Amino acid sequence: MSLRAPVAAVRRFQSWRFGLFVHWGLYSAAARHEWVKYRERLTDDQYQPYFDTFDPDLYEPSAWAALAREAGMRYAVLTTKHHDGFCLWDSDLTDYKVTRTPHGRDAVGPFADAFRAAGLGIGFYHSLIDWHHPDFTVDSHHPQRDDAAARAGNAERDMNRYTDYLHGQVQELLTRYGDVDIMWFDFSYPDKDIHEQPITDGKGRTAWASERLVRTVRSLQPDILLNDRLDLPASADFTTAEQFQPAGPVMVDGRPVVWEGCQTLNGSWGYDRDNLDDKPADLLVRMLVDSVSKDGNLLLNVGPNARGEIDPRAVRTLREIGAWMRLHSAAIHDAGPSTHQAPDGCRYTQRGDRLYLHLFSWPMKHVRLPGLAGRARYARFLNDHSEVRRTEPAAAHEGDALTLELPIQRPDVAVPVVELALHES
Repeated sequence: MSLRAPVAAVRRFQSWRFGLFVHWGLYSAAARHEWVKYRERLTDDQYQPYFDTFDPDLYEPSAWAALAREAGMRYAVLTTKHHDGFCLWDSDLTDYKVTRTPHGRDAVGPFADAFRAAGLGIGFYHSLIDWHHPDFTVDSHHPQRDDAAARAGNAERDMNRYTDYLHGQVQELLTRYGDVDIMWFDFSYPDKDIHEQPITDGKGRTAWASERLVRTVRSLQPDILLNDRLDLPASADFTTAEQFQPAGPVMVDGRPVVWEGCQTLNGSWGYDRDNLDDKPADLLVRMLVDSVSKDGNLLLNVGPNARGEIDPRAVRTLREIGAWMRLHSAAIHDAGPSTHQAPDGCRYTQRGDRLYLHLFSWPMKHVRLPGLAGRARYARFLNDHSEVRRTEPAAAHEGDALTLELPIQRPDVAVPVVELALHES
């Protein structure tokens, strides 16, 4: 059995290019970051009120799916369980789940149904970490990491029992909700903490029994894609770039790999009420374009609140991105990098014989495209399909550049895009 997904499944994932990440759980009630239990060293008793009052009465995953479609997204990934151990489905293996809260109903099934009905791929985020499970040992990433009594209690904990629990829950997720496109595991830390400092009590492939877990996943859903956070490189279908834009195509051991950048709107994954540091829509559009130009996907996160609604600011941002995608999706979906070198302040994406010039900065009247003299049959703006006139070199000193004549007034879109129809080489 191969540890990796079929090539066709990987290619489909790459064609999607743009997805929605959803971080939602008990931490949404705290409303101050999904790592609130860790950051504030909260005990289970201190965290319990979020469980006792969790009742997302406004949860309508069909509205989430409609918003994702409007934004031009092609897939979505939901946190089925985050590090706090709370499960958004009716697991048979624990009572620490949504059906035991006042909400009283499974939340994963409606999500999967709604996004499939909208024609979107679905993925499940699942934390390998569990700060609530009685057998998960206290380590440097645990909320009680500084509690000597909690550390001493490790003698009574059995990570093998926790590993069986982890595997059992993954089996539930992959047998109850139909075909799942992505299993997004998070995360391994065998020798360094989240601050890249050396640790001696980390957890990785041994703690998770990663190879056995992957074989179980593949036996249940052969076409599913796995990310790179199981500390088992041979099983990774794609690499994750979290909260940064790679300088170029992502390389592992000197070879280009399939990759996905995961980004937040404001630096927090979970709902963070007082965090107003939102990225503007035009910046996010540039990040999406930059990712595709480097052969990557962008998974953009929202953190719904404890009532199950996406923050109005996030809704506005996604709709602004959607306004751009409505006119320019041809340069994103099914597109990828180009072998041509884009001029400064620009990015290229390409789909077949269509080369897309994304103008991050607006030049004065002309833009020169090296190496494209005699290569373009036609050029037009994507937003309105109006012609962009072009000039071929008239003299040898002008080299092999194609010159585009641009209007003084920049098109009123987040990122103007010129589509060039290339001659077949």
